[in-house]
Amino acid sequence: MAATISESYLSRSFTLGRQAVRELIYDIQDATNEDEASAILISTAPATYKALMLDSVNADPIGNDIWKGYARYVRFANDNEYTFDTGGGSQKITQSLSTVASYAPAGQAAPDFRGSIGVSDDKVEGVDIVAPQYQFTETKIFTDASVTTAFKLILFNLTGRTNNATFKGFAAGEVLFMGATGSKRGDEDWSITFRFTCSPNATGLSIGATPETYYGGYGGSDGTITGIAKKGWEYLWVRYADFVDTFAFALVKQPVAVYVERVYYSGNYSTLGIGT
Repeated sequence: MAATISESYLSRSFTLGRQAVRELIYDIQDATNEDEASAILISTAPATYKALMLDSVNADPIGNDIWKGYARYVRFANDNEYTFDTGGGSQKITQSLSTVASYAPAGQAAPDFRGSIGVSDDKVEGVDIVAPQYQFTETKIFTDASVTTAFKLILFNLTGRTNNATFKGFAAGEVLFMGATGSKRGDEDWSITFRFTCSPNATGLSIGATPETYYGGYGGSDGTITGIAKKGWEYLWVRYADFVDTFAFALVKQPVAVYVERVYYSGNYSTLGIGT
């Protein structure tokens, strides 16, 4: 005869509060051994009950193939962790936002480099500055069964890719996935930390170009290159050329073109398993 199970009239004891506990009790009939008793008990007890999660099941033999089964439910702590850092990152620039002042000996004019920084005879040195950059991590608990080889490959393949859609409030192209670190002990669940860094998208940028007399009037009315747009992790660089500054009687390097390069592939962050 197959084993049967029904909820006992003693069932549904509870403890409320921060350490909430609930217990369902079952009467098991015709289970000839513990394997039969545990199998029917596990298949019957729900995974959750009253917003609590199944913690353990056990059964006591009564005699004559009768067992008393118990399912214990508790509130599992949310072990997810979140951190962020707005310390900023380092970025090398070759153009200033504006030239505040220039100085030259009395009776002479300082050469006009149109915002180029650190100009020498053969190159533009530039300078390293602190650039807006937002870094954050999320640590989430995953069941052992969900951290498959396929899932690990998803994390591997998305590392070094930007978001192809809105993610955690950031527009497409602003987030770069820096990788994930996972750990577990024995049969416990996995703890996986995801690392991201963010750089804002930009539109309407302008860079001072050569005067109209040299550049043909492209860009703004004074030759300024305007309407530049770049996503956060695209790379912007400036092409320079030599011109004669007739006021300072000097050969100067001034920007003549701006290029925006895509240097990272994008990816679908929804497959990370931490929401979007």
